[in-house]
Amino acid sequence: MHFPALADTAHAASPAFAVALDNVGMQHIDLILTLSDLPQHPLAVKADVSVNLPQPDKKGIHMSRLYQHLYQWVQVQSVSPATLHDLLTILLQSQQECASASASLHLSAQLLLRRPALKTPALAGFKAYPLTISATLINNELNIELSVVIGYSSTCPCSASLSRQLLSEQFQQQFAGQPVVDTALASQWLLQHASLATPHSQRSTAQLRIKLNPAQHDFGILPLIDRAEQALATPLQTAVKRADEQEFARLNGANLMFVEDAARRLHAALSQHYDAFSIAVAHHESLHPHDAVANVTFAANSNG
Repeated sequence: MHFPALADTAHAASPAFAVALDNVGMQHIDLILTLSDLPQHPLAVKADVSVNLPQPDKKGIHMSRLYQHLYQWVQVQSVSPATLHDLLTILLQSQQECASASASLHLSAQLLLRRPALKTPALAGFKAYPLTISATLINNELNIELSVVIGYSSTCPCSASLSRQLLSEQFQQQFAGQPVVDTALASQWLLQHASLATPHSQRSTAQLRIKLNPAQHDFGILPLIDRAEQALATPLQTAVKRADEQEFARLNGANLMFVEDAARRLHAALSQHYDAFSIAVAHHESLHPHDAVANVTFAANSNG
């Protein structure tokens, strides 16, 4: 059956205003793909893809070509820093009539990882880590950035100090005048009264942005998450029993953190492994109706 040729308005017409555009493309494309870090773990992502339109007299790009090439490519390729250059090159080649010289791809997903309980053998659950991968190819130079959001718990050092002070005062009142305090009585008193004032803690988040080497063969997602959680020492938990909850409380007590402390811990941990990164930390306060935040950037060739 013969179909008549359909008009290509984007290329047959001229724009009403002749202006070059920095980016033209699509956002929130639904895709399933695999990352080189997790080849057996298909990931549902939202993809943003675009190219520049440098010719002012061009009405528009071949939008559908971007979608088709992206969709077809992820069916047969695992996404890695090393393969992103090929993908973005293909996207640019699909827009030769537009003389596009830059292409960008942004992938966002919720990475689900199985995380074990702190103490109970075989007890585990899935925890989501918001993940983004951004890649831009400009004049054949590729820049890649990985972003991961880490959830953890933070206990305020000031609040803990005030709670200990109140406990100490109550203890002195209870055993005042006794030259020797019976340890059994003191232990029993602490079991009943040690929580008469509790320090405030809150769920907290750290967003880590890492600049990657385009030549590397994976994104290093799992090592980044592990380094961050080890540095903070109080990662959020999934399934727990009482022993796990008690260990979580112990870790919070042993790792009191202002938001400044959390940012500095992460900086110290990441600067040993990455040449450039930024950290944005937020403690979602339980004492206040606002958040406490801290930010820090690092580049190995600077004094920052």
